[in-house]
Amino acid sequence: MSADATAGPVMPLDTAERPVAVRPKDSLGTRLAALAGGGVVRVVLLVVGLFWLLPTVGLLLSSLRTPGDISTSGWWKVFTSPSQLTVTNYRTLLDNHAITDSLVNTALITVPTTLLVVVIGSLAGYAFAWMDFPGRDWWFIAVVAMLVVPVQVALIPVAKLFGDIGIFGDISGVVLFHTAFGLPFAIFLLRNFFAEIPRELLEAARLDGAGELRLFLRVVMPLGGPAIASLGIFQFLWVWNDMLVALIFANSGSQPITVALQQQVRQFGNNIDILAPGAFVSMVIPLAVFFAFQRQFVSGVMAGAVK
Repeated sequence: MSADATAGPVMPLDTAERPVAVRPKDSLGTRLAALAGGGVVRVVLLVVGLFWLLPTVGLLLSSLRTPGDISTSGWWKVFTSPSQLTVTNYRTLLDNHAITDSLVNTALITVPTTLLVVVIGSLAGYAFAWMDFPGRDWWFIAVVAMLVVPVQVALIPVAKLFGDIGIFGDISGVVLFHTAFGLPFAIFLLRNFFAEIPRELLEAARLDGAGELRLFLRVVMPLGGPAIASLGIFQFLWVWNDMLVALIFANSGSQPITVALQQQVRQFGNNIDILAPGAFVSMVIPLAVFFAFQRQFVSGVMAGAVK
């Protein structure tokens, strides 16, 4: 038998010399990203969320305790003495006409402002996105530039203007001010969202004989529901919680709940039975609005951020 017949198998040259692939070591960012998806981070976020809700829970329990109990012990004593809970403070709140009237004024300011900003912003956003008119791009740049104008700059000039036309101190003046400063963001958000609608869809509707108004109502508005809902939530929360504009442009007969509560802060121990339930009611209403439109808000909050 020859030597060639007894020799073992010969490895191909390319296979023998082929380097072994070595898995690169994960970077610090990759390891942190993997750690972020684990259960430890979820537990940490849960703890942070509970601490974030702690002041709200404390305010709720304080609003259900008598002024005597509030002045002698903390709100956590409710867990050991549930008999402290009572709705007397809310009955007192409903008998306080300053607070109840301010809640009505807040609704009269917030609801019309939100509707005006949504309607006008939607129409203007559609016009900037899909209608051709002279200077369209320059007008849109001007709208974007108004986003950086702070509210404080316009307080004195607008107050003088409202005084000249006779609406200073009236609810209509507060509504107009909030509407004017809410429109730039509304137009910017909705224009970018409407611009993402496929052109073919709009052209098909035009071929079927749809005019601009019909096209806006039947095609653009249903598709823009998430962005419009997000805008409505933003505007509602901003106007409901505002106090700066209301302090300047509202008088004693048109003041919202934020100003009414601020005026109730005289001696903390004497009117806590008004402040605690009033503050909780002022907070829980916008929270209810947010949770009612939570799904639309999550889906549309970033819809118009980029094109």
